[in-house]
Amino acid sequence: MSSAGSCKMKAQISPSTLHGTIKLPPSKSMAHRLIICASLAKGRSTISNVAYSVDIQTTIEGMKALGAKIQCLEDSLIIDGIEDFHQCQASVIECNESGSTLRFLIPLFSLTEKKITFVGKGRLMERPQKIYEQIFQEKQLFFKQDSLGIQIQGALPSGHYTVPGNVSSQFISGLLFILPLLNEDSYIHIQEPFESKSYIDLTLQAMRDFHVHAEFRDDHTLYIKGNQHYQPCNMSVEGDFSQFAFFGVAAAINHDLHIQGVSHDSLQGDKQILDILKDFQADVKETDDGYMIRKSELKGNLIDLANCPDLGPIACVLGMFAQGTTKIIHAQRLRLKESDRILAMETELSKFGCQIQSDEDSITIIGGCHAPSVPLSGWKDHRIVMALSMACTVLSGTIEGAEAIAKSYPNFYEDCQKINMEVTLYDE
Repeated sequence: MSSAGSCKMKAQISPSTLHGTIKLPPSKSMAHRLIICASLAKGRSTISNVAYSVDIQTTIEGMKALGAKIQCLEDSLIIDGIEDFHQCQASVIECNESGSTLRFLIPLFSLTEKKITFVGKGRLMERPQKIYEQIFQEKQLFFKQDSLGIQIQGALPSGHYTVPGNVSSQFISGLLFILPLLNEDSYIHIQEPFESKSYIDLTLQAMRDFHVHAEFRDDHTLYIKGNQHYQPCNMSVEGDFSQFAFFGVAAAINHDLHIQGVSHDSLQGDKQILDILKDFQADVKETDDGYMIRKSELKGNLIDLANCPDLGPIACVLGMFAQGTTKIIHAQRLRLKESDRILAMETELSKFGCQIQSDEDSITIIGGCHAPSVPLSGWKDHRIVMALSMACTVLSGTIEGAEAIAKSYPNFYEDCQKINMEVTLYDE
């Protein structure tokens, strides 16, 4: 069997009855944030429960280039923080396909005051970065984006920043990481509509863990006190509700699963999958160490992705197996991910005979489907591959481009086999 990596891979999945217990991998969203905060703390921190997906490895390499000393152990990191941004020797930063890495690191590397070029792969450089371009121009700093990458030079200052709230919260988080380090106080004004606030809450939580504070003065204004210092500490990365969603939906459409490893009081936006499943009349029970989800007679409903856009692909699969009509709204940002996720799911679910249609910002699905007669495409997108894989546990199918899972969850299929997914991986 092949494992996820750089070689092209296809997954052949046969119908099977899933059962047992799955322990979720650590949250990619929180791992990015803890690695950055630990790297900004002068002194030694340990981050445990780390999974080395491509995205996380990319952020680790970025922080090492900025001057952090990071030792990668089996599932933990020992991080000695950056002593002086001006000692940075790097000039080209590889961001692969990680939008989080790129948008978090641009403000950080501005503090070196050196000319830095960010490069990426796949669709990364097609994803919107205009917000930073406008900010750099307003502050009279250098910013240039072309087909080769993004170049910056000049340190972002303290002060007032105005950021749209409906493009990506990652721009706000990127500013939040650096503004406490500057001498003067700062404000971030967030324009309506403000979406994905939960990701800002995760950033603020990670900063608090390292003794740096920012706060909402009102619903759309963040206040950041200047001249703060990140303090080293030891942290464990909590389980990932983004990945929970795939197994939660799989349980609801296939067979009961006990899903372990997530915090009941997590601030992750994708925890909304619990409410979505309940809205679809799925049987969801809290356990001491996670949740039990049982196979259920699902009823179509409304899904609002304003604060959880990453749930889009698996939400489409949920709608596909539910009776009646499902409408997914505030979905526009799905078009700007590793793939156009609306087009991808519309194309692939149609191969199952599912009735699905979309406009710019919504998706409508009428439940009902059958086994596909042609191969499915993973669209070079980890979340598309994982969502389709769960549909195939009921209906069967072959997914081309399955290697995309390495971006966030390289052990995905190994974990799926532990709960009785019948999957065979082939090199393409």
